[in-house]
Amino acid sequence: MKSKIIHFLKLAFPYISVIILWRLSVVFWNPAGILAIIPIFYCSFVKPIPWFAPFAIIFCFLIDYKFDSLFYWTAAYCIFYAINGFQSFIDLSRLDKNALQIFMVFFGISTLILSFMNFNFSIFIKSVWLFAWVSTLYIPITALIQKVCDDR
Repeated sequence: MKSKIIHFLKLAFPYISVIILWRLSVVFWNPAGILAIIPIFYCSFVKPIPWFAPFAIIFCFLIDYKFDSLFYWTAAYCIFYAINGFQSFIDLSRLDKNALQIFMVFFGISTLILSFMNFNFSIFIKSVWLFAWVSTLYIPITALIQKVCDDR
């Protein structure tokens, strides 16, 4: 019985981590729950989990809701999902550091476009901070997910 519960928790951990990171939104450290984009990216592209994409789209929409951005993160996710589906040159699951460079490209371009939509120097500085903070937390969060879900 105990092993079934542990197995269930290992399977549910990526979903639970997205929910927790989205709910723990704080204006400076986790605005609109944007840290939830880390497990969304990791579990969708680097270590794909079956049927995670619909869940990821829902939570990208919820991030948009909290950000007051109309389908921005949802569209960015769907565009990257389509690009990743059509390309065959880069295998994200085999890249080092859990594909940190690709995540930085995805998140950096998305944040840059979002900051230029209503350009202001303070918004630009906040975007740079957000990019640096989320990119720094990518490795620990993905390592935790990998450690918990290692024996799938």
